[in-house]
Order: sequence, then C-alpha cells, then structure tokens
Amino acid sequence: MARAGALLALWVLGAAAHPQCLDFRPPFRPPQLLRLCAQYSDFGCCDEGRDAELTRRFWDLASRVDAAEWAACAGYARDLLCQECSPYAAHLYDAEDPFTPLRTVPGLCQDYCLDMWHKCRGLFHHLSTDQELRALEGNRARFCRYLSLDDTDYCFPYLLVNKNLNSNLGHVVADAKGCLQLCLEEVANGLRNPVAMVHARDGTHRFFVAEQVGLVWAYLPDRSRLEKPFLNISWAVLTSPWQGDERGFLGIAFHPSFRHNRRLYVYYSVGIRTSEWIRISEFRVSEDDENAVDHSSERILLEVKEPASNHNGGQLLFGDDGYLYIFTGDGGMAGDPFGTFGNAQNKSALLGKVLRIDVDRKERGLPYGIPPDNPFVGDPAAQPEVYALGVRNMWRCSFDRGDPASGAGRGRLFCGDVGQNKFEEVDLVERGGNYGWRAREGFECYDRSLCANSSLNDVLPIFAYPHTIGKSVTGGYVYRGCEYPNLNGLYIFGDFMTGRLMSLHENPGTGQWHYSEICMGHGQTCEFPGLINNYYPYIISFGEDEAGELYFMSTGEPSATAPRGVVYKIIDPSRRAPPGKCQIQPAQVKIRSRLIPFVPKEKFIPKARSTARPTARAPTRAPRRRRPTVAPPPPTPRPVRPTQQPGSRRGGGRRRGRLNSANRAFRDGDVRLVRPAGLSSGSGRVEVFVGGRWGTVCDDSWNINGAAVVCRQLGFAYAVRAVKSAEFGQGGSLPILLDNVRCAGWERNLLECQHNGVGTHNCEHDEDAGVVCSHQNPDL
Repeated sequence: MARAGALLALWVLGAAAHPQCLDFRPPFRPPQLLRLCAQYSDFGCCDEGRDAELTRRFWDLASRVDAAEWAACAGYARDLLCQECSPYAAHLYDAEDPFTPLRTVPGLCQDYCLDMWHKCRGLFHHLSTDQELRALEGNRARFCRYLSLDDTDYCFPYLLVNKNLNSNLGHVVADAKGCLQLCLEEVANGLRNPVAMVHARDGTHRFFVAEQVGLVWAYLPDRSRLEKPFLNISWAVLTSPWQGDERGFLGIAFHPSFRHNRRLYVYYSVGIRTSEWIRISEFRVSEDDENAVDHSSERILLEVKEPASNHNGGQLLFGDDGYLYIFTGDGGMAGDPFGTFGNAQNKSALLGKVLRIDVDRKERGLPYGIPPDNPFVGDPAAQPEVYALGVRNMWRCSFDRGDPASGAGRGRLFCGDVGQNKFEEVDLVERGGNYGWRAREGFECYDRSLCANSSLNDVLPIFAYPHTIGKSVTGGYVYRGCEYPNLNGLYIFGDFMTGRLMSLHENPGTGQWHYSEICMGHGQTCEFPGLINNYYPYIISFGEDEAGELYFMSTGEPSATAPRGVVYKIIDPSRRAPPGKCQIQPAQVKIRSRLIPFVPKEKFIPKARSTARPTARAPTRAPRRRRPTVAPPPPTPRPVRPTQQPGSRRGGGRRRGRLNSANRAFRDGDVRLVRPAGLSSGSGRVEVFVGGRWGTVCDDSWNINGAAVVCRQLGFAYAVRAVKSAEFGQGGSLPILLDNVRCAGWERNLLECQHNGVGTHNCEHDEDAGVVCSHQNPDL
C-alpha cells in the first residue's frame, strides 16, 4: 500500500507478517469454541456471537442453492465465510486501507479459485453483491484474477501453511534488529512538559495530566478535556522556560480513599530569591465541583531545602499499605558533594532517599505520622521518614499491580534512577535498601573509597545500561492491563535523552531480567485507523489508566512553556483480549466546565523498515538527570550497535573530503542533495559544505525542522519528510561533518542550528540524513 501525494513514488510498504481483523484491531483467543469456524477456535477474529452470525449466513446460503450443488460446495462456502474469522482477515479482504471498500469475497490463491470456479461458481452469485465480479462469472481466468491478491503470501488457503506468517502468530514480533514492534495511539496533545498522568481510583476512569508549570488537567474517558484546570498552582511553582530545567510541578498522587475523603497530594519546587526547596502538600477537591481542587485547602506536609537546582526527584505514590512514598533527589550538582559521604548515604538527610509517611495521622508535632515499621525508626542517627537510601535522582517509579490471574509480583516497587556520567539503572526498591549512590553508579564503583566499604551492603540494580544507549532513564510500569495479554509482566520504560523505549521481562525460574528494545512497527503493522508509529523524542514520564492500560508522555521541545507534549497509549498489534472482556462502566461525573473534544494531530508515517527510536540530543543547557550501567550478566545481546552520545568518539579510518578549485565557489553552510536514480529532485541525502569541503550529516537528532532549513536553502517551500538511516544512499567517501543537528526551523543554514561541532560525531555512514522537499503543501 502506498500513500498519496509526494510520497507515492517514494514509499512502498512491504507486507508485514502481522495480523489484523476487519475491525482494524488485533486478533484474540475466543473464550469459547467456535462451531462453524472451528479452525479459528484457538486464535482468530470471531467470538461465539460472530460465529453464530456466520452460521446463520451459512444455512441461509444452503437454502438458496440446489441440494446436489450444495453437497459439492458446502465446504467451499464454509471456507469463504470463515475467512472473516482469520487472524489475517484484513489482508484477505483488503482492509488495511480504510479508505477503500472491503472485498465481498476473500482473496483466493489461483489454483484454489480455478478449482472452485469449475465446481461451484454459482455460489458466488449468492455470496457477493459485487456487480463487477458477477459480470466476470463466465470468464474463468479473469474471474480468478479479480479475486487474487497483490500480495500472494496472504491468499487463501496458502496462508494457512505459510511458515513465515504462522510461526509468530499472536506473539509480539521482533524485527531483524531484535526490537519488539508495538504501535501507539494518541490520547492528548498540546501539553507543556507533561510530567505525570494519574487516575483517582474512584471508578470514573478520568485521567489527570500534570504540566511542569503547575497545572493539572482532567480528561474524561472519551478523552475530552475540561476547559477549567483541575489544579492550578502555577503562581507558586518554581520553574523556567529553559530547556532541561528540572524544577517545577513534579508529582501528584490521589489518596487510596479519594472517593470518600477527596484528598490528593502534590510535589513541587518553590523558591524565594536564591533559596529553593521542594514541597509536599495535601489538597482537597472542591465541595462544589468534583473536577476542581479547592486551592485554599492546601496543607503543607513536608519541605526539604535544595542546595542546587537539579536532582529534585518528584515521584509520589501510595502503596498497598496506604502509606505515601516520596522520592527525593540527592540535592544536585555532580557526585553528591554534600558532607563527608553525600546526602544519599547520610541517613540524617532527607535528600537522596525514598521516604514513607502516614498522611492519615499526626505525631511528634509533625503534620503526618511515621509508619512504625519504617526501617530506621528508633535510630538516633537517622530520619524516621527514610524507607530506602543511596538514591541519586529517581525519576518515575511505580508499584506493580501483580499478575491479573495469580497476583504474582503485586506490590513490587520499580524505579528508574538517573546516573552521573556513565550508567542509568532500574531498581527494585525494598524496605531499608541502600541503592549505592554515591559509592556506586549502576554495577560499577563511582566513589572508590566508599565503594570499598563492604558494610554498605548495596542493593544492585535489576538492570543498568551505559551512556552509549541513553543518558537519562525514565522509569515506567509493569504492564498489567486487560487489553493486550502478550504484554503482561513486561516492564516498559524509556530514556529521556535518546528517546529509546525499552523493556525488561523476568525469567521466573532464574529471577534474571532480559532486555528488549521497543520500536514502532513497520510495514503495515501500525497502518490502521487511529494508530501511529512515531512519537516525540523526549520521553518524560509513564502512566497507567484506571484499567491498567499503559501510556507515556513525551515532547518535541523539553521546555516547561513549549506546548509540544503528547500522551501516547501503547498498543500491541499482534493480540488483544476477546471482545467484551475489557469493557469499563465509568461512574458518572458532574461536569461544570466546558468540554474540549480531543482532536488527534499525529499521523502515521510510512516506513520501509522499523525505527528503533526517535533519537534526540541534549539541549545546550544541561537537560535533566543522568544515569547508569550494564549489568553482569549483560542484557540480551543486541545485533545493532547502540547510538553513542555527544562527546563520545569512535575510531577513524574515514577518507577526508578533498579540496579542489570547484569548492571555492561555495560558502560555508551551503547544502546539496545527493540522490540515486529514480528519485525526484527534492529528495536525497543531505550534504553540507564546511571549511572548503563537502561532508555528510548524521541522523541522530534529525527532524522536520532541520529538513525545513535544507529545503528552504534549496528553493523548496515545504519539507515533507526528514529521513534517517541512509534512505537515499551513503556518503562513504566523504567525512561526516555535522551530528546531532537540532534546528528550530528558522535558521538560514545548518551551521546556525545547534550541533556537536564540525567534525565531532559518533555515527556511521549508514546513518546519513536525508530529506524530501516539495513545492506543494503535502497537507492539502
């Protein structure tokens, strides 16, 4: 299938071995055996209700066909009707493109069609209302050509024995690089650094999205947003527009008994002149409007002074024990330089810790209680709120809901802890655990004198990765939702700096966690209504809805004032739960504010192959958090080389660009497109002229803004695509002159954009950037 317009000649999507049903959703395991279409009782697109409907059609057909003919043709009729239950129904009926009519008869393999035409061609008159098909009924060859499929891999009945199609049927498919192919659904957009998505556990199935500036928005189950903010404390929140500022509104949690006491808790930065601190406060929902907070109800529970503006933590969670868990950073700067051993190892400091308090009672003059089983209660050298220590800057933590059937895993506390300069890590937090910072970073020593102290008894991460893979982990969730059974037990998380989506899966026998990267499905995998296969690169946070489905938030510009944030729902295109199993009945909510209907803006982007992640480089001002380590044993070996970060170097061996007299006619910053035969003049690999020579541009941060700069220089009005991974050839004989190019789109040439510096790069020639330019607006 191809797209219209400028991309028609450029993008040809190969068939993907991924099933879809006629309702454009994945197949499923029927809860009961099917009677007519029994061959699809184990896996397919029909439940017992749909099977009963097909059975009625089958017997209606029998009543209209001569008995002798029916005796010979009943098997054919059953075959054709039951292909609506096939996991590959969308392929058989040409349903991948929602803008074309469905076939009335599934696509047939030629010899099967020819045989059926010879024996039972009269059936088609009763099976189909397609007048063109009926007109061809007397011509065997043309009739069967009409019923054939362009992609013969999917014709019936050969697809039943096609090993490539059936070997992974119903499983999450990995591409050639080992990436698990998933899809996305856009849920909300236009947000300013969305830092959290939470629900109230009150049966309404609303979800609440917090922006870093200090606003929280309420969304209804139909994804419409209330015009009036649920909470607005932007006047009190300390943050700034510069990219990477870690201060701001950072966390929100609803009380486990919210439906009764209407209490919620927030975590935000405040400051006066040069003094800054973090604040944990309690609010109550207004008596007059259940979709708005009573701002006068704020009760400050805890304030902790911040010695620096970064490493502010920010997560709030309620555990099954009813206590509030608070995750603080180590106070900022590099290497936790505060005191003899740093804040994180100092039990008398609240920074660099996981804290646990009881918000339902007060004691010792505090506005909260201390849980009696907190590990350091009674230790005069420790703060009684401390639950775990040795934390650098845990950014996004979650409790595991547990396996829906067995409850296994319930209550486990997962956290992503941002590293210093080498490793990012994922921890399982336990009562009294010491997670090593600043003695350790990931699995390795950071402060060798502390690391040599065996009394630390550090708890090692379940997984860590080096800064060649990512530089700022964003913790996620273990999937425990209903809609996508294959994802059950998969811990999904990401990296803020590189935009990588990643996953861990536990081997229950060994307790080892195995790593797989997540990429967007290629080919036709995600090309169905409502699904997309791309996302903004700065992954800020993850969230669950009340039913346990999984989401993440990212932005195209990591600034607290830039409305570039989007909320995405994670979709498994290979399998879903049976229809009706995951239905929800939201409790009624009285609405006093005007509703703003959700209008999706993101689009499916045709790809010739999967994209592991939308990589993006660090802003000029230090973005948030840093992190950690590759575990021994190492994560699942990846055949693809991870992209390195700015400042890393790789061995040379590249031939330098040659100076010649012709080059002197060019100016620094000039660009040209190099394209193989067959591509239009507005398509090709980007090459740039700098310092008397031509060189190539690496793809790492390449996006449509950079493409716009190139296209404008070349005289084109519109940038259609910013292409990565050498779609238009490789510049193997030229040096790579620019890497991590990040443009706003208004620059006169690529040299005015942010980049690593001329000649400083960490990529190969097969990562060269390309563009597709046009004189016509592709959106018209």
